[in-house]
Amino acid sequence: MSERQAQADMQATIQTGKEETYARLTREIVSVLEGESNNIARMATVSCLLHEAFPDRIWTGFYIVDPMKPEELVVGPYQGTLGCLRIPFGKGVCGTAAAERATQVVDDVHDFPGHIACDSRSVSEIVVPVCNCDGDLIAVLDIDSDKPAMFDQTDRTALEELIEAIFG
Repeated sequence: MSERQAQADMQATIQTGKEETYARLTREIVSVLEGESNNIARMATVSCLLHEAFPDRIWTGFYIVDPMKPEELVVGPYQGTLGCLRIPFGKGVCGTAAAERATQVVDDVHDFPGHIACDSRSVSEIVVPVCNCDGDLIAVLDIDSDKPAMFDQTDRTALEELIEAIFG
């Protein structure tokens, strides 16, 4: 077997493991949150369980749309080191996800125009918009890693499905 084939096989194994982890986590989170309507409690639970399941993540949490400043995100429940307190829509990865209402997958945040460095260790990031059942943006889920290109289509799909199951 060539080195290239061995790397491809290893990547496939990692992907399968990630998919299985997300599937298990989604079932667990949905079960734990059954009947819970408070979004802060939901966000705290999602942050905790996602962060614990993936040790290569340095920050997992939510930035919530501030009802007093609806074009600004304010830090919500999270796991990890200190996060930015506020992020305007359109600024950085989180603000871009909020403004565009589209998931952002960034392999290297240093290449992202206007990146906000809340933690200098952050290298790659995924941010998923969180909308309620009426389609209103209420928050973004932000996950950072200190390794490059840690997030891919598997993460995007699984996290979007999880957010829809919990908040949609």
